[in-house]
Amino acid sequence: MPVAGRGLVGTGLAYAENIGAEAVQVFVANPRGWATPAGDPAQDLAFRAECERRELPAYVHAPYLINFGSDTAATRERSAESLRHSLVRGRAIGARGVVVHTGSAVGAGRRAEAMAQLRSDVLPLLDQAEADDLPPLLLEPTAGQGQSLCSRIEDLAEYAAALDLHPRLGVCLDTCHVFAAGHDLAAPGGVFAALDLLESSFGPGRLGLIHANDSKDVVGARKDRHANIGDGHIGADAFAELFRHPATAGVPLILETPDRSAAPGFGHAADVTTLKRLRTRVAD
Repeated sequence: MPVAGRGLVGTGLAYAENIGAEAVQVFVANPRGWATPAGDPAQDLAFRAECERRELPAYVHAPYLINFGSDTAATRERSAESLRHSLVRGRAIGARGVVVHTGSAVGAGRRAEAMAQLRSDVLPLLDQAEADDLPPLLLEPTAGQGQSLCSRIEDLAEYAAALDLHPRLGVCLDTCHVFAAGHDLAAPGGVFAALDLLESSFGPGRLGLIHANDSKDVVGARKDRHANIGDGHIGADAFAELFRHPATAGVPLILETPDRSAAPGFGHAADVTTLKRLRTRVAD
């Protein structure tokens, strides 16, 4: 949700209410920069209190630049600082999790080295999260571009093992990403196959969040281009199937779809309505 202007409460929660959202995701820093703003403690507290009052789950998305597989020491250092900032601010606003992209091995033939870097850089952050009661870290597999460290769902097994299956570790499953990586959610049984694979690769009870995005491109395209629910190659029926699988019970869905109207929020409101309709259809 947007927060510019009147901040987390004045802009963000007002937007969430206007579109009928039941869960929200925010950035607490520029998603395309390294800045780590302190934020306004009073506003953070007000946001946390309002979310609790409305029973509105909130999540933080860490900046996109974070990559522990980089071959540049400065990038890794900034990545650690940026992720630590998102975790600490996440605690301040009462976030239930911090989403981070799983990154890539920059440079040819560096996968093993990149996984070792991941272990040395991220395990201390997970230990800090456990000691300081920071939110869980939710790994978001990518769409498979470049030398991705984790795009296919089965890649999560190696990724999680590198981090000792830490108790503060979970998964954010982006439907567009896994579709782009080659899991055909649109095929009959495709959603159940993907979720079953997730549980066998990472373990049960680790799915903490779903990014519900349709795809502008075909399965296996390795392109991260989101479409509105039902307007892409995944299709509305696949999103209905999400609600049927036991692994998704109680797991919030966050939309990162285009706002397809000149009226701010209209497109997002339509997608929220579509997901609620699909949920009701499954329940009936």
